[in-house]
Amino acid sequence: MCGIVGYVGRQKAAPILIEGLKRLEYRGYDSAGLAVLQGPRIEVVKKTGRVDVLAKAAAPRRLAGATGIGHTRWATHGGVTEANAHPHLSSDGSFALVHNGVIENHAAIRRFLAAKGYTFASETDTEALVNLIAYHHAKEPEPAPDTGKSRFLESVRRALMHVEGAYGIAVLCAACPGEIVAARKASPLVLGVGDREHLLASDVAALASRTQNVVYLKDGELLHLTPGRFAIITQDEEDVPPVVDRITWDTAGAELGDHRHFMEKEIFEQPAALENAMRGRFSEDGSTANFGGLNLTPAELRQVGRLVLLGCGTAWHACLVAEHLVERFARLPVEVDYASEFRYRNTPLDRDTLFFVMSQSGETIDTLGALREARRKGFKVLAINNTVGSSIAREADGGIYQHVGPEIGVASTKAFTSQLLLGAIIALYIARMRDMSYNDGLEYVKALKAAPGLVRRVLAQAPRIREIARRHAHYKDMLFLGRLSLFPIALEGALKLKEISYIHAEGYPAAEMKHGPIALVSPECPAVFFAPKGEIFNKLVSSIQEIKARRGRTIVITTEGCELPPGVADELIHLPDCHEAVLPIVATIPVQLLSYYIAVELGCDVDKPRNLAKSVTVE
Repeated sequence: MCGIVGYVGRQKAAPILIEGLKRLEYRGYDSAGLAVLQGPRIEVVKKTGRVDVLAKAAAPRRLAGATGIGHTRWATHGGVTEANAHPHLSSDGSFALVHNGVIENHAAIRRFLAAKGYTFASETDTEALVNLIAYHHAKEPEPAPDTGKSRFLESVRRALMHVEGAYGIAVLCAACPGEIVAARKASPLVLGVGDREHLLASDVAALASRTQNVVYLKDGELLHLTPGRFAIITQDEEDVPPVVDRITWDTAGAELGDHRHFMEKEIFEQPAALENAMRGRFSEDGSTANFGGLNLTPAELRQVGRLVLLGCGTAWHACLVAEHLVERFARLPVEVDYASEFRYRNTPLDRDTLFFVMSQSGETIDTLGALREARRKGFKVLAINNTVGSSIAREADGGIYQHVGPEIGVASTKAFTSQLLLGAIIALYIARMRDMSYNDGLEYVKALKAAPGLVRRVLAQAPRIREIARRHAHYKDMLFLGRLSLFPIALEGALKLKEISYIHAEGYPAAEMKHGPIALVSPECPAVFFAPKGEIFNKLVSSIQEIKARRGRTIVITTEGCELPPGVADELIHLPDCHEAVLPIVATIPVQLLSYYIAVELGCDVDKPRNLAKSVTVE
């Protein structure tokens, strides 16, 4: 979950590395560092804390080298200290390395190298790898001049043959000025192709300001960079012809603009994000959906007997909503599982099962592993993700891009609501192939097209929700309760509050309250209730009254026109009346705003909450 950058070219590397690290800081912000080739030696600067701290420390050093690597860390092995910050040097100072991932057999490598006289200054698994590269470089003979073989590249390749685990790495060698070697296995790396310069990053966000031409490395590939050329080989030393893609999104999407936080910006971008996510998705007659990238014919989809939806965190909540809508409208059985659990269980699966995985980044390690497990068993796997060229996008049999632009805030907002929207469109697509009528399809599409406008109406209530947040920021516990398609939104609301304000919160089906959670009810534990109109509205009101009878405080989110008994709601937020397929999207907005404003009131670092990183790329 760390961020990696690299640069080799004609300009000073340090400012370019700092700029790239700032764009990647959402991937980890425990510490940051950089290494630059300065003549015959590698100069390293690293600091705990944010990239700005690193920038201030690096400025007086006047680093002039044109080759360097940088890193922003989310700690896995070892505490948050300067010694554990990346880059790591080999004990002889000849190599520097930055790493995203986990070296699972690092302890055995350490013992082997310690016996050979190598020393270690940190607690990290990464330092074992950089010393292993130095060990192989010392063993590796100089290649014959006419072979064109790089001793540096070969040392890295041989070292990686002994590594178990996941890695995205970039390496400097003091004896090889103007060169970087990189490699990936289950951890993303992207090459940026420039004019007599090359860049490297774990995310295209770090490259987009300098080049639009990129090459996505695949698992098992190694990359050798110089200012004028690059070469990719496999672990078996086979040459890989590069496929150069073009970044299509505008870097302005990764800028804060006039907003205080990226989370605030991305909450208010949701109407436009939903419009982008649905653009081109509907048929000309407006009665069904179009998907160009599923790579399955309607006849093949009609043969599907069950869907299995996989995701982690917020994406898992989106899968739960999709489950409700697909079963409700398409009458197709759906199972939802945590991607992290599916890959380690021996789940019985029917041959007519189709998998969908959801991941905003397309690099979530557990979801990627679940995708591979399902494909290994012979199943088709489709993906919903927001990142073109990501590992999941490339390995899935087909899929749907969210097209919402970069999401920088660690707590997902616009990516989540676009996943809800796409889940609703999938439900429509399958339903129209089965038994949904033409007229019902027209009504469904009309409702989805209205979603951005409905979200704008809820966002207009932001000042009132801010006041509600201020009145509730001092509480230490909170319950979120909903039923049917809004139970997952209750889970999502609780997760958002936990993520960015560190307030303990739990989400439950409202009907389950009496089966345990009601023991938590007190004047010190408010409950956020979703109570929209519908056939179970009166049952929801009864649950709210049970909380009020125990002196609990209530924030009720209901539909315009619904009448609540006097005194039931301490705070009331109204949603516009809308179609069942759109309701989860619209209902998400108040809990996003509530969580955001509570975190701001508490002075929390909203975009970079403690212990969290945006993209979970390590198990």
